[in-house]
Amino acid sequence: MSSNHFEVVVIGSGPAGQKAAIQGAKAGRRVLVLEQDQTVGGACVHHGTIPSKTLRETAARLSRPAASGLQVRLAEHARVGALMNRLEEVVAAHEHYIAKQLDRNNIERWTGRARFLDAHRIEVRPLNGPPRIAVAELVVIATGSRPRTPDNVPVDHEHIFDSDSVLSMNYLPDSLVVLGGGVIACEYASIFAALGVKVTLVDKGERPLSFMDPELTDRFVHALESFGGAYLGGRSVQSVAFDGMDSVDTVLGTGESVRSEKVLCALGRLANIESLDVEKAGLRRSARGFVDVDQYCRSGVPHIYAVGDVIGPPALASSAMEQGRRAVCHALGLPAPTGLETIPTGIYTLPEMASIGLDERAAAAQGQILVGRSHFRELARSHISGSEEGFLKLVADRDSARILGVQIIGDGATELIHVGQMALVGRLGVEAFIDNVFNFPTLAEAYRVAALDVMRQRQSVPQSAAQSAEDRTAA
Repeated sequence: MSSNHFEVVVIGSGPAGQKAAIQGAKAGRRVLVLEQDQTVGGACVHHGTIPSKTLRETAARLSRPAASGLQVRLAEHARVGALMNRLEEVVAAHEHYIAKQLDRNNIERWTGRARFLDAHRIEVRPLNGPPRIAVAELVVIATGSRPRTPDNVPVDHEHIFDSDSVLSMNYLPDSLVVLGGGVIACEYASIFAALGVKVTLVDKGERPLSFMDPELTDRFVHALESFGGAYLGGRSVQSVAFDGMDSVDTVLGTGESVRSEKVLCALGRLANIESLDVEKAGLRRSARGFVDVDQYCRSGVPHIYAVGDVIGPPALASSAMEQGRRAVCHALGLPAPTGLETIPTGIYTLPEMASIGLDERAAAAQGQILVGRSHFRELARSHISGSEEGFLKLVADRDSARILGVQIIGDGATELIHVGQMALVGRLGVEAFIDNVFNFPTLAEAYRVAALDVMRQRQSVPQSAAQSAEDRTAA
């Protein structure tokens, strides 16, 4: 095999690209990763997940002063960068881990901008030096995405930001309008609201995060309002303009005008494929600019796969990683990993939200169900940590009591959801949460309380609405 011939070429080193490359290497193939930046990790590490969650940690701590008995106040116009404690260390550590993992699996890396010359040849142009050409038997496109900015939202990265530039703000503004009702919009809206910014979240949907259980999104909106924020649903954006002095005017389709110091546009993302010249490889983009793929992430060209943000929603790091693994397994004729139906959704708002399996609406459409609930305010661990807001929903089949889905909102939701994930993988019934012992005090006890709620409904035993978690757990 010549030095420029590879069995697997992965374009992009974000979560999807990493896992695709490692899967290929584990299968004994010669693998090349192409990355235009000097460092690995993609937007996830440098602009998205890692920086935003680092800022979120600060916001989460400041929003729970009661737990420590201390009242913490931010300095007026506090610098955003100063609030992302240890960000450089976190990013550097993650970059180092990713690079070491690629090196450990003998995965080669070329740095430069890639473009297709034809279906098998990819040119890579480094910042300095002559271009190189890689010949690939299998190609995986994992180039991620960038913020979408409509023509009526003139992002200038000073007064009007997108989700890649918002954390470059020099200071916390007094007020912020967030455009959008998706994951990124809701995460940033809740983070800045918890930091004391007056946030107005605007979206055309009647409720944010429309793919989530309405009971969770209702609680999210309530939490946003408790921070002093507001959600304006069912509104389109007519125009956004900086007044040249100190504020931005956002005019809605209803005629309403919302003035704020800054605006964040989080109205979706676009696939990073323009510079790839995908047409030369025989690929076509969808109407929304994504790469069309089948259930195996295979494009219309049999040896070219696409994974992660370039194929559209759900555009979550966890699902992108799984797509990368599955795509390479399918391409190489290897058994695909199981568990595609049990990938959890985790949303790092304040409070966190998580879901797996069927929610109440979807389960009810398929048959008779029972829904058990456990409110965090009933758990000792919640009182100890000062995080009493939230609940866990357990959706179960009425006749068999088999668990169909779990939805959680509150501190630790994105961690707790994995207990429900294992229950779905094991096709367990709610009795598994009753017959086994949980550590005390923990938030995981919520599973047992919700399971007991389901079993009581099955047995048609009346229960007092005021009954405490302690009484129920002791039952």
